Amino acid sequence: MSLSKRGGVYYLDIRSPSGERIRRSTGVSDKKLAQEYHDKVKHELWSISRLDKRLERTFDEALLLLLNDGKDQKDYATKVRHAKYWRPIFGGKPLSSITGEMICNNLPTHNAKNKAPLAPATINKYRKTILRALSSAQKNNWIASVPYVGKQKEPKVRVRWVKKPQAQELLKAISLKWLKDVCLFALLTGARRTEILTMTWDKIDSNNKIAIVSNVIAKNEKARSLLLNDEAIALLKSRRLIDKNYVFVNSKNNHINDIDRRAFNRATEKCNIDDFHFHDLRHTWASWHVQSGTPLFTLKELGGWETLKMVKKYAHLNTDHLSQFSNAVTIWSQNINKNNQDLNLAV
Repeated sequence: MSLSKRGGVYYLDIRSPSGERIRRSTGVSDKKLAQEYHDKVKHELWSISRLDKRLERTFDEALLLLLNDGKDQKDYATKVRHAKYWRPIFGGKPLSSITGEMICNNLPTHNAKNKAPLAPATINKYRKTILRALSSAQKNNWIASVPYVGKQKEPKVRVRWVKKPQAQELLKAISLKWLKDVCLFALLTGARRTEILTMTWDKIDSNNKIAIVSNVIAKNEKARSLLLNDEAIALLKSRRLIDKNYVFVNSKNNHINDIDRRAFNRATEKCNIDDFHFHDLRHTWASWHVQSGTPLFTLKELGGWETLKMVKKYAHLNTDHLSQFSNAVTIWSQNINKNNQDLNLAV
């Protein structure tokens, strides 16, 4: 029997003229409808064999491609979450029937839990996931092309940083010792939140003054070294006996999955530092480097940015490399100098 019922839904199990076995859900519980779907698939298989047509694939199959390809990727959990959002909308639909307009009309606009509006960047991530699934389908020759879906306009890159006296005041205002240490380490190394909270002692090389960020943790999936200055080394020594595995644990010696945002925000409010988030500690570290004369290419390597373009947002903080050219174009001084030279020649 090429049709069988499982969990209230009919599944088909047939072979193409070339011998390929096709097993999939019909998506229906009515046997008559399931039989119609079965016959349609068999006809498509015959058309593929005889008329060189493309087998109609479903959206669910494209999602499986996406998830199988992304199993070992760091953002796999995000892909799964997005797949759960898109499947109720397009599940069971033929890939060829999904248009860019349909995707645009179904992009999420509000948080499912608290109903708060989603930021354009978040909406664009949902867009990116479904387009990746369709792109994988195209590479497998399941669809002729990927539909166009315009991106949401995102605000310009935000660079928020504080001066050293403000940073010192902020650290003093943080009530939790472990959170204060995490923030201090971020300011000393420019490490990202995930890189800090997942850091283990076996990745610390005190002799060479580096901490290894593995490719599994690194944002761009490329391993790199965090340079540890004397203050960072002293901080690590103060935490050495707290836990044998993780460098940063909370007051109960439990592994930390995230920072205490309420404690962090209370400290920023106490110091009158507005619109400042944990990631801005990394911006602050980078800003201090540029102001101290660190070349942008060197900063790119220190901070683990993938391209120089990502670092150029800090370039305006130091113009020493341009100052030598400031007198190349003037209005009066060049004329005065020329007149003086003419007078000297005349004498």
